Amino acid sequence: MPDVFSSAPGGTIVTVRASPRSSKSGIDGIFGDALRVRIRCAPVDGKANKELIETLADAFSIPKSRVKLVGGETSKNKRVLLAGVPLEEAKKVIDE
Repeated sequence: MPDVFSSAPGGTIVTVRASPRSSKSGIDGIFGDALRVRIRCAPVDGKANKELIETLADAFSIPKSRVKLVGGETSKNKRVLLAGVPLEEAKKVIDE
């Protein structure tokens, strides 16, 4: 598995490739060196980032407040912190 996940103090950092304007929201899996996440919103006024956070929170069964965008706010390639989610647990969610 590529290094999509990395351990960080207090959680796990995930490298994400956002696909805005999709027909439905959800995780597509790992493509290349990033976790591909579909989001319905267009990247306007932060709406796509908000939906990305909601989608990841649902997928990892954590509150939205524990999902933090740490890099790539205006890019399709992003780095997201999943606070309180151990590295191995994050990998298990994607493997299922």
